[in-house]
This record gives sequence, structure tokens and C-alpha cells, in this order.
Amino acid sequence: MKDNFFKILKGSLVSIIIAIVLTIIASVVLTFSNIPETIIPVIIIIISAISILVGSIISTSYIDNKGMLNGAFVGLIYIVTLYLLSSIMVSGFNLNLKSLVMIIVSIIAGMIGGIIGVNLHKKK
Repeated sequence: MKDNFFKILKGSLVSIIIAIVLTIIASVVLTFSNIPETIIPVIIIIISAISILVGSIISTSYIDNKGMLNGAFVGLIYIVTLYLLSSIMVSGFNLNLKSLVMIIVSIIAGMIGGIIGVNLHKKK
């Protein structure tokens, strides 16, 4: 169980690193293009979903079972970390409908990645 916890933390860290890299790339693309800023929330959700999916695949590919649950934990740790950092760095930060969508997408992406990761492990 303790070993699984560290694998989940590793997957969450991988997710955060991937999200940072993809956010920097998206920022550069948005800076030098005519893409409207109104699309930024959608881009953030897509980046988060991809990051969590990859992180949960990586973490659960070394776990024998409960991929959906462990993947959900990767998504939950990612989103809690993101919201804690946001509340510290941004004055007036609050949770709203977009936040709820982000939480749901994060957990679902983690669950899907967890299922994929466990099944990859079983094929090894």
C-alpha cells in the first residue's frame, strides 16, 4: 500500500511537470498567433486532462489492481495541488462552475489513465 502511494505521488508529479511544459508551449503559441484569449480555459482543461492521463498511466502501470481508484487519486492530487497553488498566488481566487468541471475532468482523466495503466501492466 505504501509503495502504491509513492507511485501515485510520482504520477501526480509527472502530471504537473507535463502540464507546466504544455502550458508554456500553449502560451508561446497564443502569444504569436491570432487565437482568441477566450479559448484559454478550454486549452487549460485539455492540457490538464492529457497531463493527468499520462501521469496516471505511468503510475498505475506498476500497480497490479485498482487502476481506476489509483488513477482517480492521481487526478485528485493534481487538481488539489493546482487549486492550492492558485489560491496562494492569485488574490480573490474562488471555486466556480469552471472549477467543478475541471475537478470532474481531472478525476475522470485519472480514472481512464488508471485503467489503461493497469492493463498495460498485465500485458507485461
